[in-house]
Amino acid sequence: MDTPHERRSARRGRKAESPLLKHPFQLLENPLSPLTLLDASQVELLHDASMQILEKTGIVFMDVEALDLWEQAGAKVDRSAQLVKIDRGLLLALVARAPARFTWRARNPARCVPVGGKSVTFAPIGGMAYAASLETGRRPGTMADYEAFIKLAHVCNVLHFNGNEMVAPQDVNPSVRHLHRLYKAILLTDKALIEAAHGRIISQDVLNMIEMVFGGLQGDPVVGGIINASSPLRYDQRMSGGLINFARHGQVVVVTPFILAGAMAPLTVAAALAQQNAEALAGIALTQLVQPGAPVIYGGFTTNVDMKSGSPAFGTPEGAWALTVGAQLARRYHLPYRGSGSLNTAKIPDAQAAYETMWTMWPAVLACTNFIFQSMGWLDGGLTASYEKFVLDAEMAAMFYHFLAGFEINEETLALDMIALVGPGGHHFDTPHTQAHYSTAFFETSLADRQGYETWVAQGSQDAYQRANRVWKDLLTSYEAPELDPGIEQGLREYVEKRGRELAGKNLYD
Repeated sequence: MDTPHERRSARRGRKAESPLLKHPFQLLENPLSPLTLLDASQVELLHDASMQILEKTGIVFMDVEALDLWEQAGAKVDRSAQLVKIDRGLLLALVARAPARFTWRARNPARCVPVGGKSVTFAPIGGMAYAASLETGRRPGTMADYEAFIKLAHVCNVLHFNGNEMVAPQDVNPSVRHLHRLYKAILLTDKALIEAAHGRIISQDVLNMIEMVFGGLQGDPVVGGIINASSPLRYDQRMSGGLINFARHGQVVVVTPFILAGAMAPLTVAAALAQQNAEALAGIALTQLVQPGAPVIYGGFTTNVDMKSGSPAFGTPEGAWALTVGAQLARRYHLPYRGSGSLNTAKIPDAQAAYETMWTMWPAVLACTNFIFQSMGWLDGGLTASYEKFVLDAEMAAMFYHFLAGFEINEETLALDMIALVGPGGHHFDTPHTQAHYSTAFFETSLADRQGYETWVAQGSQDAYQRANRVWKDLLTSYEAPELDPGIEQGLREYVEKRGRELAGKNLYD
């Protein structure tokens, strides 16, 4: 029987075999000028349209405290309709309070993440109801799936964040699901955490548990959550409550309208973006009413509907326009920007999944999106978390690290002496220059098959879907849990048990 030392040595040996695991955890910046589609005058047209929406049409906040805050600030509030009309001067003064950059602290200090400026960060998927793999197909998500995705996100150093509902554990009662989810995330990863800011009860449980881990919530934020406007032009009680609670305690609020042009907004991309901007700025301004200087991210999640089916269409040129212009708008207000990375409507990790994802990820990176959410594992319009797609997307993220690092031009890399040595008609396979640099010169793939056809057939004719199936299983075998103080773990476990008894069967949004 193997000893614990021998098992650890075997795991370390397997780690060395996986190119994805060779990437160290590192911060990523985009050295390029951000991709832009609109000139300054066009951005101002969108800005002015957004101001007119908020001043003349208004926006609904289905929350008494939010209405109180707006009324006290001087906005026009119709309480019977829960409608708020906001003067542009008030709105922009509030938005200006939000920080342009901040640091998102992690349990492991070496994994803290700067957000804003030129930084590009990758965050995992969230909100999926189903899990899928090559063997099982699509099925309801379980806690075992959730834990597996947390482990995959932990070992893949191309990801900066972890946590959130990467797949809904449907074998856990919804009233206590958030407790068990966050407890497992804290145990299984030491990366910066994302969790649900849904309503006051759930968000307060999240804050209480995080405070136990970090010994307080002072200083840089340690958790963040996604807040979606209920488009068109409405924040429901659940989202308003979570936004207020997270902002009051100085934690990250990612304000993200989810707009489908042709359904929740007019079908023109210009109108959809003007509405997105109005909704996002109203939510951002509310965070600053609650707590001036609270960290907040401007989120863009606008795409079009498929006019034949009425379903969301992801990975479209229109979605790429919206993603890129969203970054321009966020920069106009000096705010960090959230986009999305792996969006597609494919049902399996096939060619459609690949090309639609590329139509999302490339614009996101080139536009210098600071927080690329949904960056790995998305399938089926966001309904499904795919193990194989996670690996395919992780490989693409790793390639972006390599691409953005660029290449050097100097005497060594020009290698004129080697060109002279080989001369016309020779080859460079065995030159000293090749021998010195071959192991690090090029990006090392985890997935691509570059063998000859006959060799590929002899080894089973596997496609990328099948190869990714093997890789995610290998990655899971390499996982080792980060250390956590036993006292903190016990306190968390007791909190989860106590709150589980108190919340069992309750509606958390009343």
